[in-house]
Amino acid sequence: MDLVFATNNQHKLLEIRKIIGDSFNLLSLKDINCFDEIPETGNSLEANASQKSRFVYEKYGLNCFADDTGLEVEALNGAPGVYSARYAGEEKNALKNMKKLLSELNGIENRKARFRTVISLIINGEEKLFEGIVTGKITDKESGTKGFGYDPIFIPDGYNITFAEMDLQTKNKISHRARAVEKLANYLKLISK
Repeated sequence: MDLVFATNNQHKLLEIRKIIGDSFNLLSLKDINCFDEIPETGNSLEANASQKSRFVYEKYGLNCFADDTGLEVEALNGAPGVYSARYAGEEKNALKNMKKLLSELNGIENRKARFRTVISLIINGEEKLFEGIVTGKITDKESGTKGFGYDPIFIPDGYNITFAEMDLQTKNKISHRARAVEKLANYLKLISK
């Protein structure tokens, strides 16, 4: 069965292909000639993931899944959350986003935070949601060069290094996206039997 992952990020695609195996023919947006700017106007991760998967399903008639991820900081009442990518502006600049977050947490002792990924899967019109969460804390300054987004300022619980200091293999075992994808993969294995 063909299954579209609403992304053009080849790294994400390969990572997920490895996890879900070959029961499904995993396609990217490019593979189905989708070059549209897919809307992400929801006010929650669930709404954005759902909006993206519905867009592809309704326009192309293909089974599809999409994800959305946010960093939720306890002391900031869950911000930046759904606005994580454009926290410091529409240009989605990761460095500016981190600097803004660190500035807002300046002098605040509570550094608890969590990364949360939500995946919306639509198969034959039916939607299922899967969530992955990793808890941790925000550092005082950036550290590490691997990863992307807020990785250089996030230390997952049980570790003393940031996501950006971890090798990809370790990060992929414990990350929010990996946890959500694992739930998705288990569900897909169940329905492909």
